[in-house]
Amino acid sequence: MPAPFSAPVPEARAAAVLILFGEGPNGPDVLLTERAATLNKHAGQVAFPGGRIDPEDDGPVAAALREAWEEAGVEPAGVEVIGVLPELYLSHSEHLVTPVAGWWREPSEVAPGHPGEVAAVARVSLAELVDPVNRLTVRHPSGLRLGPAFRVGGMLVWGFTAALLTQVLIAGGWDRPWDAGRVEDLPPEMVARPSRG
Repeated sequence: MPAPFSAPVPEARAAAVLILFGEGPNGPDVLLTERAATLNKHAGQVAFPGGRIDPEDDGPVAAALREAWEEAGVEPAGVEVIGVLPELYLSHSEHLVTPVAGWWREPSEVAPGHPGEVAAVARVSLAELVDPVNRLTVRHPSGLRLGPAFRVGGMLVWGFTAALLTQVLIAGGWDRPWDAGRVEDLPPEMVARPSRG
């Protein structure tokens, strides 16, 4: 199975994501967004709120909080930042991503902030994420194994988000044994489409 992350190139663009934990109706949970199916890149993929670090952002924490507000309506004042995790390089998009971990001290109502970018926002319980029945490995139509995935809340979580989520669950001591040999093909609509310029 290929390594999910590799060494960055000098021209890598800085980005940040917010891994936001909270106490939800079904116990501890994490906030995820589903990208709009109409986007040219990463259409329909599930992700942590986040994006590029803008020049006016005061670093990755500010960028992650801003993106969470813009994409999901998360009030920055209600988030207690727990820490900043090491940067991860995504070779396919040439982004150097800083994950920011936060605790939702005062949860706000969430909803897609950019209808053209975000299709859905979901609070997914950790119990659902670590349930072995919801774990699988996804494979590209070419036959290449892409890595771990989750089927939760009617969504397929795979790629960068699933790889990072897997590491966070392991680090938190929440991970449970699951059948990595359960392999499913990535749905055709999830396979990267050629750029339309």
